[in-house]
Amino acid sequence: MANFSRIQVVQTMQDSGIIPVFYHSDVAIAKEALSACYRGGARLFEFTNRGDFAHEVFRELSLFARKELPEMILGVGSITDAATASLYMQMGANFIVTPAFRRDIALVCNRRKVLWSPGCGSLTEICEAEELGCEVVKLFPGGVYGPGFVKAIKGPQPWTSIMPTGGVSPTRESLETWFKAGVSCVGMGSKLMVKDKDGLPDFSRIEQLTRDAIQMIKEIKG
Repeated sequence: MANFSRIQVVQTMQDSGIIPVFYHSDVAIAKEALSACYRGGARLFEFTNRGDFAHEVFRELSLFARKELPEMILGVGSITDAATASLYMQMGANFIVTPAFRRDIALVCNRRKVLWSPGCGSLTEICEAEELGCEVVKLFPGGVYGPGFVKAIKGPQPWTSIMPTGGVSPTRESLETWFKAGVSCVGMGSKLMVKDKDGLPDFSRIEQLTRDAIQMIKEIKG
């Protein structure tokens, strides 16, 4: 069961403006990455459902976060069907992110009052998602659509909350472009969860990049 309400999740998305996105098959490395983001000030974290037995890694992360990182809102991404969404919610997922708009996922998440953020690429998809109770739409792949798409959507639908994933960097130029276009939050993967020369996550740099990005977003939003 989720230990944060969907209202709390939405509010934290709007307040912090950033969700680190990460996957690793090694539980110890995943815990270190989660902790680095937490130390950097992140209070949202999307674990990507990628690879065999990813749910087992998530289970350990969920137990770890509840005990050691009590303010961290842990969710899961790359969910493509209702059964998988239900599995992760049983293990404590506080939000579900999907690459595409799926009605079946919307129904199981709404039944448990868990926030779900579907990947949408058109105004029609966004409207359908919102009619099913979607609070925050994922724009994916963000780098393909760009900030101009967000600005165009916000014109006729200023109430729509959009979170691009992909095409966002932890730099002032990138963050200013997206937030001035009207996004509510951004998801960042490899540009934030950087690796060292040996190809392993650089935890100290991840912590600093997270801290810097959150501060820049705060300044940009005023």
